[in-house]
Amino acid sequence: MAFVIIYNAIAIYRFSQQDQTRKADCAIVAGAGINKKIPSPVFTARLDHAIWLYQEGKVNSLILTGGLSNGATESDAAIARNYLLNQGVPGSAIFIDEQSTVTRENIHNAKIIMARQNMQTALLVSDPLHMLRMRLIAQDNDIVSWSSPTTTSRYRSWQTQLPFLLSEAFYYTGYRIMRYLPGVPVQINNL
Repeated sequence: MAFVIIYNAIAIYRFSQQDQTRKADCAIVAGAGINKKIPSPVFTARLDHAIWLYQEGKVNSLILTGGLSNGATESDAAIARNYLLNQGVPGSAIFIDEQSTVTRENIHNAKIIMARQNMQTALLVSDPLHMLRMRLIAQDNDIVSWSSPTTTSRYRSWQTQLPFLLSEAFYYTGYRIMRYLPGVPVQINNL
């Protein structure tokens, strides 16, 4: 099992070096927590990247994900929406998922929003080391998507990247195993 996690960590790191940014209908932004009424620094970096994608005309819409953090009265997605509004993104371009708490739910709920809005393609926005798992989950949910990692990730030094990489390798490995277990739905089609 350790070999598999190491192998997957290498794959995650290699994929984190790719930027597949191109024109798409929307960007799906993975939530990353809040500090009271503002996005966490990690979430802010992701949101700033999404704003750039919107301003550059790469996407027409932004889907923000994130339910309630512990002790919060507003969802992470609602707080992120306020952040984007304050940065000049029009409300008509912002869609929010206030229910999700993990990546699988982020993607599943974003897929529902995409279907309702007739969106076909998406850029996935998160930290580089999160991109491979996020992309695999999007593929399992039949979302035509590409990786668009934030270039201002808070995980820059090896002291911050290594724990994130190991955690991501663990979750990615677990997700890949779960995909092959009978009776465990990875793709959720109840749109």
